[in-house]
Amino acid sequence: MAEPQLDIRDLRVTYAAATGEVEAVRDVSLAVMPGEILAVVGESGSGKTTLAAAAIRLLPPNARIDGGSIRLRDEDITGAGPARLRALRGATVSMIFQQPRASLNPVRRIGLQIADALRAHRRMDRCAARSRTIAQLRAVRMRDPERIVDAYPHQLSDGMCQRVMIAIALACEPALLIADEPTAALDPTTERAVMDLLAGLIRDRGMALLLITHDLGLAARHADRVAMMADGRLVETAATGALFAGPRSPQARRLIAATPRRDSRIEDLSEERLLPRRPEPAPRGLGGDVPPPILEVRDLCRRFGDTVAVDGVSFDVRRGESLGLVGESGAGKSTIARLVSRLMDPSSGRILFCGEDIGAVGEGRFHAAPQRRRIQLVFQDPGGSLDPRLTAFDAIAAPLRRLEGLSGARLAERVDGLADQVRLPRDFLGRKPHRLSGGQMARVGIARAIAVSPDLLVLDEPTAALDVSVQAVILTLLERLRRDLGLSYLFISHDLTVVRMMCERALVLQAGRIVEEGDSQTILTAPRHPYTQALVEAVPHFAIADDIS
Repeated sequence: MAEPQLDIRDLRVTYAAATGEVEAVRDVSLAVMPGEILAVVGESGSGKTTLAAAAIRLLPPNARIDGGSIRLRDEDITGAGPARLRALRGATVSMIFQQPRASLNPVRRIGLQIADALRAHRRMDRCAARSRTIAQLRAVRMRDPERIVDAYPHQLSDGMCQRVMIAIALACEPALLIADEPTAALDPTTERAVMDLLAGLIRDRGMALLLITHDLGLAARHADRVAMMADGRLVETAATGALFAGPRSPQARRLIAATPRRDSRIEDLSEERLLPRRPEPAPRGLGGDVPPPILEVRDLCRRFGDTVAVDGVSFDVRRGESLGLVGESGAGKSTIARLVSRLMDPSSGRILFCGEDIGAVGEGRFHAAPQRRRIQLVFQDPGGSLDPRLTAFDAIAAPLRRLEGLSGARLAERVDGLADQVRLPRDFLGRKPHRLSGGQMARVGIARAIAVSPDLLVLDEPTAALDVSVQAVILTLLERLRRDLGLSYLFISHDLTVVRMMCERALVLQAGRIVEEGDSQTILTAPRHPYTQALVEAVPHFAIADDIS
């Protein structure tokens, strides 16, 4: 019988924190066999990433292994020293991290970064390393590898950067690959291409893959087995089909129930089940009362030098409506968000808000325009959009101070009320971002956006960085706020299942142009354009038992 490439027994990992010691991994045992993909899933804080870091002995200085063992093939590395670990990393075990751009050196050419990995473990001259590097890029199906080898990371797309990271990780043909959320920032088609490539290479080379992910659809599509973690413990391990068909642990049942699927409704994701089912949108011209548009975009264009990012886009957002905008990375979605929010000037076209052409007001002057407060933007990365020096209170208070001149008791009363609206406990208002969870930071960002009573929220991938259970809470919150406050949403996402739940209508953007539009249910279930069909087909999904929730 084949020996496991990774064998972890009774592992315990503890962090030393200012408030005391935290047990992050508690008595975890698992093994990954040659040619196998084992997915470790769970909510943020469940211990997934700590387990992955421990497996390659890359724990931070404030963490220690308190017990158990880690074996790579036939070698116990639990107590291995720095020199031995350097020899193992890259040659026997490699890791792919969540953010490919953050993992690549921005000032070194791609070829040199792959060659670094090769020459760290293999004797070869620069010419041989370059030849092998081009072969590695070809192996990960990179087009024109002879050109890419001399490119810099900023000249590549996110998907291309992730392929480069795979090429680096596989350069010395390790026995084990650990991938920590390797597709978290990718759109569905790029995610599928990257994961299909990775899964094929793992099986062709007889390697093992430990896949850390919060995406249950991704695990269902690619993993042979799934291990579910919660509170640092392994609560359930089973063959992929068996786990989704009949999860035994309450943690697995809750996480599966919180994952959006093609037939999910927004109220299905709420534990409280308080939201009334949203009626189907009234078709134009069929007798329904269609609200007037609050936003009208006409022939909008934006160029960056010779590159056309947005090319003749036209659409309306009606009062009280949530309009979805979907497409791959680089399609122009975030550029449209910045144009509509007036953080960027259009090259041509018109942006009408309540009938007034706000596109004609320069971005430098729009902050003083009366419409500024009525259009607010919620950013993709809740942590990155908050000033690390400011408390949650000050982040929410900033637009109230600047746009309404509030201070003192009146300001405190408004901030407390906004915290209540987004269900952020008031005792969290004194915390800075590093002391907040991803979901709490998202609530602060939403509270800041609704502070000045806007009419339109532009939501740019508002839940992309969150795990599914936190995403479910934030989506439910956004739907309740829209209902209670009468808000309109321009909802930008690469997740079609989320758009179908949150939006009555959707636009599909490809290379800066709208290629399909209609009600979101039809676009997801019966797409007409080949590009939309490819997007829908790429969305990972899974079937569950009827009584799962």
